[in-house]
Amino acid sequence: MTPFGNHIRKLRRERKITLKKMALDLQVSPPYLSALEHGKRGRPGPGFVMQIANYFELIWDEVDEIKELANLSHPRVPIETAGLHYRATLLANLMARHIHELNAENIDAMLKEMGFDDTIL
Repeated sequence: MTPFGNHIRKLRRERKITLKKMALDLQVSPPYLSALEHGKRGRPGPGFVMQIANYFELIWDEVDEIKELANLSHPRVPIETAGLHYRATLLANLMARHIHELNAENIDAMLKEMGFDDTIL
């Protein structure tokens, strides 16, 4: 699941909206919306993000949050390390190799170290 998908699912459940109803209202298929929530689709385009924001009647700061979550939700992330210190390249490669081995506590610690504000999740 991606940060964006997790957040959309949370909003939908808080409002007691079924996936099927939301998909119908947004004029997308339920399988597409489910795949988006579960991170099996790429990140949504800006137009669809705004469509979702309007659907949930989000205020401007909430809209900024879901835009940022959408930007952080690409399931496959290339990391450009050309021109950086060789240890940055080492770090990127080791992260790619071992990310599946990290538990939630390790991931949370790394997010905190990088300054990510997890209150939006």
